[in-house]
Amino acid sequence: MISDALGVPARVLTAARAHRGLVTLCVTVTTSYGVLFYAFPVLSPAIAADTGWTLTTVTALFSASQVVAGLGSVAVGRWLHRRGPRPVMTAAALVAVPSLAVLASAGDLWLFGAAWLAAGAAMSGLFYPPAFAALTHWYEQGRVRALTALTLVAGLASTVFAPLTAALEQAWGWRGAYLVLAAVLALVVVPLHAFALPPAWSAPVAHGGSGAPGAAVRAVVRGRAFWALTASLALGSLTVYAVVVNLVPLLAARGLDAATAAWALGLGGVGQVLGRLVYAPLERRSAPVPRAVAVLGACAATTLLLALVPGPWAVLMAVAVLAGMARGVLTLLKATAVADRWGTGGYAAISGLMHLPLMLAVALAPWIGAALAGVLGGYPAAFAVLGALAAVGAATALASGPRPRPPPIPPGRGRR
Repeated sequence: MISDALGVPARVLTAARAHRGLVTLCVTVTTSYGVLFYAFPVLSPAIAADTGWTLTTVTALFSASQVVAGLGSVAVGRWLHRRGPRPVMTAAALVAVPSLAVLASAGDLWLFGAAWLAAGAAMSGLFYPPAFAALTHWYEQGRVRALTALTLVAGLASTVFAPLTAALEQAWGWRGAYLVLAAVLALVVVPLHAFALPPAWSAPVAHGGSGAPGAAVRAVVRGRAFWALTASLALGSLTVYAVVVNLVPLLAARGLDAATAAWALGLGGVGQVLGRLVYAPLERRSAPVPRAVAVLGACAATTLLLALVPGPWAVLMAVAVLAGMARGVLTLLKATAVADRWGTGGYAAISGLMHLPLMLAVALAPWIGAALAGVLGGYPAAFAVLGALAAVGAATALASGPRPRPPPIPPGRGRR
């Protein structure tokens, strides 16, 4: 690792305040993902049926919100770096609530799309990336345990919110479901971000040593390893998020009813939790490159299983759990890959640059999955292509290890 070259000293809160921040983020990130992400695959068929808009169009607008979230991550990262997580994450929650209210009442496709774009701006301040940055900042060497704790809890977002959303839709339709979910954001996420997160970063840090952190970050970003890692994680992210959003339509094509398909999506959340329990021992026993290859290979294999296994429903449920496990491990791999290779000193700068293409891959994933199904004649064929893309990502990860530095030239051995 080159943490000394990147060279930003530890910046930590007291343990009690850091733990309070972790508990707060466990609740708010779980709720945010459940409301803003996992509710959509459950409600999208009902939205299309009620409005007459095609499922591909509805999914494309949801994908557009993810694009906005990716683009917004740059501004969010800068604001968070200057002020800490409380202001940016509170503001994001305040934007999300009216966005969902407008979404629920929209009778026009353009207004529906505009509401999703506003929700996407909110997502950039509510999802994993700002939370990961905060925890890495607060915990430094204990970051893996903190990140694992957050993702273990947030991995249950689909388990809690997919069945809940299905029940709300059955009772009040998709519009009523989104109104209730907006109220959940207003009553849970807004006050917790405003009052329970630590108010600011600790004292500003002066860069120590004679190195130039900016130059070291630029050297990393120009290297083959950075781009190989970015490409491999982008392909894996595209695959797993396309699977999440398109799993319900796939299972419906396999003959499952909407409620059972929603439960399968929820069980995928249980799989995420199980997968994240595996990550800590996996990290201790494997080097960064083989670990990345193994995780992306698991994403490819489980996606191909979903493409190839037609049933029965119990087997489909089991495969959904396995796919969730792979997705859960991938989340922690993305959270730790930068620090594993280049240390924590330049984590925010390097991961911020890497995050934009990853978020764009996540953003396009729902639409790509639906579009592939339309072009290829069904969701099984689309999932087969997605599995192949993850396999390419696993192969690309082989080149993601930083090259060792050459040994210093002994005195008198330089060029004459």
